[in-house]
Order: sequence, then structure tokens, then C-alpha cells
Amino acid sequence: MNARILRIELKRSVAPWAGAVVLTTALGFLYLLNAAWWRGTTAWTAQWTPMAMWTRSLLFYLWPVAVGLGALQGLRDHRSKMSELLTSTPRPARHRAAALAGTTALTLASAFALLILVGAVQVFANTEYTHLGWLPISLVGGLFLIAGAVLGMGAGRALPSVLTPPSLAMAAFVFTILMHSSLGRTQTDSAAGFPSTEPNRISLLSPTVEEVRNALLTLSASVHIGQTIWLLGMAATGFALLVAANARTRLIALTPVMAGAVVALLVLPSDPRHMYVVDTAAAELVCDGHVCVTRTHQSRLGDLAGPGNKALRLLHGALGDEAPTSIRENTTVLPQGAAPRWSRETVLLDFDDGIIDAAKGEDLTRALIAQGMVPGCSFVGWSGTLNDAAAQSIAASWILGDLKPLVGSPHSSADQIALARPVWKKLKALPRAEQRARIDAMHASAVSCKGGDAFDVLSGGASR
Repeated sequence: MNARILRIELKRSVAPWAGAVVLTTALGFLYLLNAAWWRGTTAWTAQWTPMAMWTRSLLFYLWPVAVGLGALQGLRDHRSKMSELLTSTPRPARHRAAALAGTTALTLASAFALLILVGAVQVFANTEYTHLGWLPISLVGGLFLIAGAVLGMGAGRALPSVLTPPSLAMAAFVFTILMHSSLGRTQTDSAAGFPSTEPNRISLLSPTVEEVRNALLTLSASVHIGQTIWLLGMAATGFALLVAANARTRLIALTPVMAGAVVALLVLPSDPRHMYVVDTAAAELVCDGHVCVTRTHQSRLGDLAGPGNKALRLLHGALGDEAPTSIRENTTVLPQGAAPRWSRETVLLDFDDGIIDAAKGEDLTRALIAQGMVPGCSFVGWSGTLNDAAAQSIAASWILGDLKPLVGSPHSSADQIALARPVWKKLKALPRAEQRARIDAMHASAVSCKGGDAFDVLSGGASR
């Protein structure tokens, strides 16, 4: 397709409108809604992989739009009543189909690339860790838009009705919803004992992805390969339908998409832990003394190292050989509802934890001591209780000497102090040896998540 044909197609097709709709609605969705993609370490402008995942998640509605606009494009010859005239020309049908599909593919790819560029400029300014591991996520996302539009064009030409574009768009939207609500989910039970669901391999035929909940999570290589096979089959079927001349060839044209789906399902992983995996390069630790963070958050090491090493010294002075010896960003990603896993030797931190994220200097030292003493036993995805916050406040205050609430806790300072003060007074009234015994029992209970609520253990309300 030369430049002259491209200019003509851009003037007489809906391709420019398709690109404009994709870009403007996506930017409007991201910037006008104050949702999860603006918060914490998984914000779409914070790191490269979350940026790619969040923009990819917008395909839950962008892909149906691309399919519907492609179908509208496929009706062009029928609307202009030129179908019979074009079939009588010596130019092969595949040439006309290539010009039509190529123009739409170019505009959709350009629109999606501009969306990625908007996010990339902001990510580049916000992180020191630059890599290309996110690129396959976005490339497959762009391929979804192209394949969906080409399939829509072929379907529009094969079923030349004014109802075809809206029907196809709605069918594509229902498909994405089903992939993430019922057909693409497997029933399971969480560690908390509540019914839950997890994605299965069928869900990976959908263009969108799961909600981004950890900056270290990415899609595995087998997911990229399987989805690419599926999309190539989809695009091949769309193109074949564009050039098909009769009902028999249209039925044969369905072969690529069906074969692509079958082969893709053989390649796609069945275990959710092999679908969304930890990026090992991003999770590599960067250390300053005994304080370590991942390469993803290496820009935060400078602010963390001083308070972290001070917290370790204070913990050792209070707990002796039972104290943790290092501080490390938690790189273990557990499923929603799972029981947390803590270590006696290492203080594991998460920059999405409010008491860590909001604290600086002395407040950060206090927060790290609190995290080391009472890491919290709420199930993954659940917010910590007021009892946990009060126990953390008392534990840090016992080491630092004065009762203060933790900055950044989801529970107000007044609520923390109101619950903690009576227990604090009783604890300080005890002989030092008894105080230490209760602190040790609370720490053991909190780290193991066994033996009762840490606050109850500290107050003497549970067996030690």
C-alpha cells in the first residue's frame, strides 16, 4: 500500500475516527476517573509494567469498539452499492482488502501507541528503573485492537446489515465480561474460608487483564505466545472473510480463528501462578547495608536506608538475639485471601502500606519498628484491624519510650491512642521482666500469625 492509497483510504473510511475514539476515550477514562490506576506503587504513571497493564486493561471496552468500527468499515462497499462493480475489476480482491485493513490497522496501532507514549513520558520522570519487559504486554494489546477490527471488517462484509456493527460490538463486550466473570473464572476457596475465584486459561482469550495489584507482577511468556497465536488466527479469518466471494469460502475462512483458539489453549498456562508471574529482574534486590529494596523501587533506598538501619539497631537493643537482622521489600506475591507469611530474621515491608509510604525520618523509623514487631495477620487484600494498629503503636512506643500513633495508618490517631492507652499504662506498670515477656509473646504471635490476636496477647487477654 503506497502513500497515495493510504491518503485516499484515510479520507473515505472510518479509520481516522476509529483511532480518535480509541485515544480520546482511553485518556478520558484514565484522567477523569480517580480510580486504582492513580494510587500507590501500581499507579499507571509510577512504573513501566503497571503502565502497560493498566492501559491493556482498557481493552475491556476498546476492543469491542474496534470490532464494531471494523464492522462499520466492512459495510462500505455494500452501502455504496459497488460490490458487483468492484468484483468485475481486474484488481484482486486481496489488494482492496489489504488497503482497507491496513489503513484501519495503522490508525488503531498509532492511537494505542500514543496512549502508551503519554504514560511512558510520565513513568520515565517517576522511576529510575527502566526496562523493556513491559513491551510485549503493550504489543499484544495493540494486536488485539488490530485483529478485532479486521475480524469486524470481515464479518461486516459477510453479513451486510445495518445491525451487524452494533451486534458485533455488543457480542465482543459480552465476551470480555464473561471471560472475567464466569466462563473465565474457576471457583475456589481462600485461606480465609470464603468462596473466591481465580482466572483459568479461557480468560486469557480476552483482551483485558486482571486488576493490577502489585508492581512486580507481569504476564508470562507463554501467555504472550498463546495470545499472539489466537490473534493471528483471528486476523486471518477477518481478512479471509473480506476476500471471500461465496458462502463456501466464508465457512472455510472460519478455520484460522478456530484453529488459533485451539492451539492457543494448548499453549496458554492453566495455573494462575503461571499466568501472572513475578518479574525476576524487577524483583532483584538493591541493598544499602542491611536494608534492601527491589530494583523497581531503588529510588526509595536513599530515604529508607538511614531510618531502616536505625530501626534494626533499636530492635536488637530491645529483643537481643530474637531481633530481625535485615529489612527487605517483600517480593512474595500471594493470592487474594491468602494468609500472610512473615519472617523472624527479616522485616518485610510493602511500599503500598500506608504507615511505610507516608512516613519520613523518625516517623519511618517508628513505622519500621512497628512492622518488625507486629507485621499484621490480616489476609492478603484485607485492611488491617484497629487492634493491629494499636498493637503496633504500643510495640514501637515500648522501644522508643513514648506512646505515639502511627502516621499513615487507615485508623485515625485518636482511635489508635484511645485503644492503646489503657493497655500501655498497664504494660508500663509491670516489672521490666514481665513487660519483656509480654512483648516477646506478642512478637511471636504476630510473626507466626498463631496463638491469638497480638493485641490480646499484649494486654494479657490470651494465653502466652
